[in-house]
This record gives sequence, structure tokens and C-alpha cells, in this order.
Amino acid sequence: MMAVSFTRYGRLYYLDAGEETYAVGEKVLVPTESGAEVAECVWAPEHTSEVDFGELPRCAGRADQAQLDRDVANRRRRAEAKVVAKRLIKRHELPMKVMGVDYLDRGEDFDELIVVYFTAPHRVDFRALVSDLARALRARIDLRQIGSREGAKLVGGLGSCGRELCCATFLKGFEPVSLRMAKLQDLPANPLRISGACGRLMCCLKYEHPLYAEFAQSAPAIGSEVSTPDGEGTVVAHQVPADAVVVRVHGAGVQVCSKADVCPSRAAYDGRSPRPS
Repeated sequence: MMAVSFTRYGRLYYLDAGEETYAVGEKVLVPTESGAEVAECVWAPEHTSEVDFGELPRCAGRADQAQLDRDVANRRRRAEAKVVAKRLIKRHELPMKVMGVDYLDRGEDFDELIVVYFTAPHRVDFRALVSDLARALRARIDLRQIGSREGAKLVGGLGSCGRELCCATFLKGFEPVSLRMAKLQDLPANPLRISGACGRLMCCLKYEHPLYAEFAQSAPAIGSEVSTPDGEGTVVAHQVPADAVVVRVHGAGVQVCSKADVCPSRAAYDGRSPRPS
């Protein structure tokens, strides 16, 4: 197995290297829906029998000079299309923001197709814009409106953690994230502090949610009376990563106790459990 990237520090794609060996930095061919595309090897082939990645696409070999030249020309064409699209959007005074451009070169016998991805606060009438783009770029134009999360995925950037955005590196899809997840993890309810670069709730809130949900089901609730090795006390906080609870023990101060060391107090147990007749 090997890993490649179409852009420097971009999303990694895993391929079956076959019997060939590739060095880091080599340009290789990656099979895509629109044909083989040039990518850079960022992880040399290794045997990974311990991890099951499923059926991976097969690397189509090293890129020759003609394919490298075509890749450079396609990148230049995408950059040109992005500049032209921004200029014409400004001329038409449309509330659109270009997030990315795809250029599909299908050979001499087919028309060129340029796909422009954009974000907008609402639906936009871009019929006049499409006509101007087609004349300026001499290609078929496809304008696609995407959401804020898809836009952040295309642009990339750094998150509040200081690392590359998850959506731009390894996430394959977006799962629902709710404010309830943040509350369960004792995070501030202020959306500005728990939102990502896209302006939506951070995707990473989903990562630890199962751990916090499982802990909440088995740990005593905050404010409940519990028994500890040092006596009776009241739960004042949870420490989920440490699998522990913070207890204010009567007459002994605040202590951090393992979840396994605490249990409901006898009074609370007697109050909620039916006595045998």
C-alpha cells in the first residue's frame, strides 16, 4: 500500500502499489473517473497486512514527461478559470464566492469541461454568468453550489487545534453534529467557541461523543450522593478522559476518585430501592 496526494499537504489517497516500488516525491498516475491523473507519492509502498483497508485502486505506474506536461497545463487552466470566474462574478455583482475549480480535459475529440464550485447565501440566477464564462474560457461550464462545510474542505486551512482541517485531510463524509454533544462534553455553549473554519459546529465533537455518552450512562450524576473509600460525599464534576469523578467528601474536602471506587450512598440506595416484604 502507498499514499499519494494531488496537492502538497493535501488529502491522502491510498493505492495498491502492486509489485512496483515508488520513492517519496515521485509522480505517479492515479485512476479517477475522468482518467488517470498525476499525483505525488508521499508514503512509499509498505506491507500493511495488520490493517484491512479493503480493495484499493491500483496505481497506474509512473508519470512520463508528456503526462507531467499535461498536468502542468491542466493546473494552469484551472488557475486561469478561477481568476476569470472571480472577475466575472464581481462584474455581474452576484453574491457568490468561488471555492474551487475542476478542469476535465477529455482529449481532442471532446469538449473541455470546467466545473466551478461556489458558495452563496441563497439560490443565485447565474445564467448570464455561465454564458460569459463559456465565451471567455471557450469551454463548457458547470456551476455547482456547495455548502459551507464542502467549501472549507476544498479550501483547507488550520483548525483551532493548530492542525490541518479534518475535512481537508482524511474525513470522507460529514456526520451530523449537534449542540447537545458539546454540552455532554462540558464545552461552552457559545457557538463561536465550538465552531470550525466553515462556521458550523466542529466535526471533532463527534469523535469523543460515544466515550462521553457511555460514561454518562455508568457514572453517578453530578449532585448525587455517593460512597467513597474515604466516606460519603457529593459528586461535583466528571473527568471523562481519566474515567474518574470529582467528589466533595464530607469532612475530607474534594477528591478525585476512580469511577470504579464510588457507588451510590446507602441512603440514596435505600430511598430508591423497594424493600423486601
